[in-house]
Amino acid sequence: MNWSVFEGLLSGVNKYSTAFGRIWLSLVFIFRLLVYVVAAERVWSDDHKDFDCNTRQPGCTNVCFDHFFPVSHIRLWALQLILVTCPSLLVIMHVAYREAKAQQHRAARGESYRSRFPYPGKKRGGLWWTYLFSLVVKAGVDVVFLYIFYRFYRNYTLPRLVKCQLPPCPNIVDCFISRPTEKTIFTVFMVVTTCICIVLSLVEAAYLIGKR
Repeated sequence: MNWSVFEGLLSGVNKYSTAFGRIWLSLVFIFRLLVYVVAAERVWSDDHKDFDCNTRQPGCTNVCFDHFFPVSHIRLWALQLILVTCPSLLVIMHVAYREAKAQQHRAARGESYRSRFPYPGKKRGGLWWTYLFSLVVKAGVDVVFLYIFYRFYRNYTLPRLVKCQLPPCPNIVDCFISRPTEKTIFTVFMVVTTCICIVLSLVEAAYLIGKR
């Protein structure tokens, strides 16, 4: 996946953000996106290959792995990062639309035309509502994914040993997860940074409403 697209998106919306928004962008880019690309992908690259069960029954290991890991952490985090950056794209599109509209009126009416919004990047009118909506959506996306992770992986931790009793396993089978401590540390780190991002989005939303 080409993450440079998201880097350009985040840096593009940065000039329209408040101080809280810039901190949010820094957290997403440095502590979530870069950690995901540089370290997290490698930690989970061997999760299926090194998932060992003490049985030779064909299909048992695959069934147990699917039961305990219904969706990979990496894929969930990738989807979360994509969805949490989409509202920023909405803000950029709104600014681009406002600038294009102003250029059309200026071309039609000449230099005497005075735009209602002389500074298209300022959060006024509909752009204020778009920006506020983007903050609510970003916080909502992170909350939903925190709940999904909690439902799939209780307490956001990975045990060293899991017991599986699903067909075609002949009996209760012991299965061992690869590097559970390291994966738990990364999971907790991503959860904590996600919680901080949620707080920043809500604080920025409250700041915008109070300032208005």
